[in-house]
Amino acid sequence: MEFIYSLPLFSIVLSLFSGPLCMILPGKAARYYTAAFEGLLIGADCLVLARCVKAGEAITYTMGEFPAPWGNEIRFGILECLVALCFLVVLLCSVLAGWRFVVHDLDETKINLYYTLVNLLTAALLALVWTNDIFTGYVFLEILTLTSCGILIVREIGRTTLAAVRYMILNLLGSGLFLLGVVLLYDVTGHLLMVSMQEAIGILGDNQASMTVISLAVGILTIGLAIKSGLFPFHFWMPDTYGWATPTSASILSSLVSKAYIFLLIKIYYRVIGLDMLTRLPITKVLFVLGLCGMVFGSVSALRAGNINRMVAFSSAAQIGYIYMGIGIGGLAGYTAAVFHILTHAVTKSLLFLTTPRLAEVSGDTLLFKGLQGSGLRDRNAGLFFTVGSLSMVGIPIFAGFSSKLLFAGAAMEAGSPKKVIPVMLVLAVSSLLNAMYFIRTVIRIYTAGGREGEIRTRSPHRLDYNIPALVLTGANLFLGLFSWVVTDLIQRGLLIFG
Repeated sequence: MEFIYSLPLFSIVLSLFSGPLCMILPGKAARYYTAAFEGLLIGADCLVLARCVKAGEAITYTMGEFPAPWGNEIRFGILECLVALCFLVVLLCSVLAGWRFVVHDLDETKINLYYTLVNLLTAALLALVWTNDIFTGYVFLEILTLTSCGILIVREIGRTTLAAVRYMILNLLGSGLFLLGVVLLYDVTGHLLMVSMQEAIGILGDNQASMTVISLAVGILTIGLAIKSGLFPFHFWMPDTYGWATPTSASILSSLVSKAYIFLLIKIYYRVIGLDMLTRLPITKVLFVLGLCGMVFGSVSALRAGNINRMVAFSSAAQIGYIYMGIGIGGLAGYTAAVFHILTHAVTKSLLFLTTPRLAEVSGDTLLFKGLQGSGLRDRNAGLFFTVGSLSMVGIPIFAGFSSKLLFAGAAMEAGSPKKVIPVMLVLAVSSLLNAMYFIRTVIRIYTAGGREGEIRTRSPHRLDYNIPALVLTGANLFLGLFSWVVTDLIQRGLLIFG
C-alpha cells in the first residue's frame, strides 16, 4: 500500500504526541507549533483527498497484523477527507484569530496547556472522521468530551466553570448511552468493525428478537449523540457553553465538536445499520420532527437573547436542527444537504464567534446589544465579517447558507411525500424569517452610529492574525455559496462509497 494511505493514521498519532509536546513548550512556542502542525495536517489531507478523488473508491487501512474482524481499521474516502479538510481549516483559523484573546483570558502558565488540549482535540476529531471501528469511535468520543471541557474550563471564571460542569454532565450522559448502544450491537453481531457489523445485521434482519435489540441500540446511540450535539430539546447548555468560552474555544466547540458527533452518527447509519435497514426503524421520523422543532425554537430563543454571544449560540441550536432535518428526510439528497450544512455551519459559525469579541472590544468590552451600537463603524473589518456571517445564516444568495437551504428544499421535493415537503417548506420559511429578524437587526445596530466613535478604540486594529483567518473563512463561505455544485458533487460521490 502506498505511503500516502498511511497519512490519516499518522495524522491521528502525531496529533496525540503533539499534545504532550506542547506541555514542555512555552506558551507562544506552543501556539506557533500548533498553527504550523495544523497547516501540515491540511496539506496531508489535501493529498489524501486528491488521491481518493482520483481512485473513486474508499480506502481501508488495516493497523497491525490482525485482519478483520479482529483488527482495527481506518477507512477513508472522498467524504471523510472533505469533512476532515473543513475541520482542519476551521481549527487553524480559530487558533490564529483567537490568539490575542487566549493570552488575555487565560493565566500565562495555562497557555501551553490550552494548546495541549487543542492538539488532543484534533486527534479525536480526525479519529471520529476516519475510524472504521465503533469502539474506537467511543474511545475518541470520550477524548473529545474531555478536551472540549478542558478548553472551556481553562478560562477559570465562575461562569465558565459552571458551564463546563453542566457540559461535562450532559456529555457523559450522552457517552454512557452511546456505549450502551455499542454493547447491545456487539452482543447481537459479535463485531466491532463497522462494515462487519452491517453484514451481521443484514443477516439478522428477519429475526424479530434481534431486530428489537437492534432498534433499541440504534435509538440509544442516537439519543446519546443527539444530547452531545445539542439537538432540541437537549440544546439548553449551548448559550453558557459557547457564550462564556474564550473565542477560540467557542469557535471550536460550536463549529467542529458538535458536527463531529453528527458525522459519527451519519457514519453509523450508513456503515453499521445500513440505509435499507434504517428505513424499517422509526428513528429517522423522530429526528425529522425534532430537527424541525429545533429550527424554530432555537431561532425563537436567539430572538429573545440579551447579548450577541447568546444569540449566536442559540442560532447554533437552530442550525443543528437543519442538519437533523436533512437526516430525517433521508435518501442521497437528504444526507447530501445535511453534510453540506455541516460544512456551511462550520465555516460560518466560527467566523461569527471569532468576530463578536472584536465588536465587544471596541464597545467597552460589552456583549449587550445596546452597547454594541456603532461597533461596526469603530471596527470596520469586524463589522464586515459579522455581516457576511449573518447574511449567510439568513440565507441570502451567493452565501453558503442560501445553498444549504436550497438543498434542503430540493431534498424534501425529491422525497416526494407531502408529509415531508409541506413541513420542510413551511419551517424553512419561518426559520429564515426568524434568522433575518435577529441577525439583520443586529447588523443594523452595529452600523447605527452610537455616539461613542471617538470614545472607544480597538486596542490593536487591523491585525493580520485576525483578518487573514477571517478572510479565509469568508472565502470558504462564498465558495460554498457560489460553487456549491462542486462541493455537493464531491459529497454525493463520497456518500455513494461511504457504506
